[in-house]
Amino acid sequence: MAHAENEVSINRPANDVYAFVADGLNNKLWRPTVQSAALASGEPGTKGAVYSQSLSGPGGRPIAGDYEITAAEPNKRLDFQVIAGPARPKGSFTLQESDGTTILRFALDLQPKGFMKLMGSMITKTMQSEVGQLGALKAVLEKDHA
Repeated sequence: MAHAENEVSINRPANDVYAFVADGLNNKLWRPTVQSAALASGEPGTKGAVYSQSLSGPGGRPIAGDYEITAAEPNKRLDFQVIAGPARPKGSFTLQESDGTTILRFALDLQPKGFMKLMGSMITKTMQSEVGQLGALKAVLEKDHA
């Protein structure tokens, strides 16, 4: 199984951080590979909500990266499953608040199948790049509160 995770401390309360990551429309603000995002169905940020995303693939070509929220515990945890595109990892955001600062952990897991098993190191590298973008999320969330 391919796995990647990262953690960052954000100088904002957990409810602010959770609200931001739960709304998939914000992905474009901190994930440079997201070309477009829209709420396809459900209530924003709740279990069962589906977000349609177009991501930059090889050579800048758009690829689907739609996902569904599979668990939502406000201010504590948000889980999702990618449901469209070539790779379909499961992901989670877990939050821990202390004195107005939130520790946010972003984890991705993927069980490669078929030919994707041959691309294991490339898949892991891509997943590490995704979770590595937490620094950009921190910058966006702290920008107005410095």
